[in-house]
Amino acid sequence: MYEAPPRRKLEIYASIPERFHVSNRRSIWSEVQHGGQDPVFLEGPSFDAAGNLWVVDIPWGRLFKIDDRGQVSCELEYDGEPNGMVFHPDGHAIIADNKNGLMRFDPATGAITPLLERALVQRFKGPNDLVLASNGDLYFTDQGQTGLHDPTGRLYRLTAAGQLDCLLSNVPSPNGLVLGLKEDVVYLAVTRANAVWRVPLVKQHGLVTKVGTYIQLSGGSGPDGMALDEHGGLAVCHVGAGIVWLFDEIGQPLLRLDSPSGLKTTNCAFGGPDGKRLYVTAGANVLVAHVDRAGAPLAGRRSVGLS
Repeated sequence: MYEAPPRRKLEIYASIPERFHVSNRRSIWSEVQHGGQDPVFLEGPSFDAAGNLWVVDIPWGRLFKIDDRGQVSCELEYDGEPNGMVFHPDGHAIIADNKNGLMRFDPATGAITPLLERALVQRFKGPNDLVLASNGDLYFTDQGQTGLHDPTGRLYRLTAAGQLDCLLSNVPSPNGLVLGLKEDVVYLAVTRANAVWRVPLVKQHGLVTKVGTYIQLSGGSGPDGMALDEHGGLAVCHVGAGIVWLFDEIGQPLLRLDSPSGLKTTNCAFGGPDGKRLYVTAGANVLVAHVDRAGAPLAGRRSVGLS
């Protein structure tokens, strides 16, 4: 008989102050995605080397920084739709931008510049999320408006040498992703299939093989952002259900975390002094829960902030 995992509540860690809420402009992204106006819609949590938590605001092209006291500052506003964010070891950030492709952001100067706008001469469908490997390779998803009606979303790898490889081109809405502890597998959230795929990497050939469903969810809209724990387990944000699921290293459920502020649990990152705090973006809020496992210290570099 199936035994449901224990349940706990997430708590509100920080909220975007009302002075940053937008109500006097139109966002096509918000209209298409949510049927209306989002005053703020957070995604892409990522920690910098100083332990500050950064989040992106998709419809209004903004980057917010949240310090260890929960104080919020807007560090950038630009003409874009930032969705995912990862900090490079040298201190700059790479952004998966639904509108512009991959962007490079320098927190020291506030400058944002294009990194990769096209695949050859074709525009991307809409980059969503990204993760860095220890060798400098960047894996990112190109989701756009794909789904079961149009299963043409892509998983890309941009090598440290600048070569762009399309690893998958048949994904119905590729979203969040992490690398396994040994970096020999990509775990890929496939939102409109309500599943997490396991994508084994054949490194010597630069290919993937034997892709399969690793975790099958139900209800809500599907899995969104993910983070990797120190044992190789996954934290999976179930957007549209207001849940973050914690799974062990073989994909069995350990814990269910419920949102106190709506159903839009979009992405997550491990952080805190012991690495055992899970921070979750949800609308205009960042939620938090203390969990038993710390985040993985290297694999999936955007996931962990230790301060």
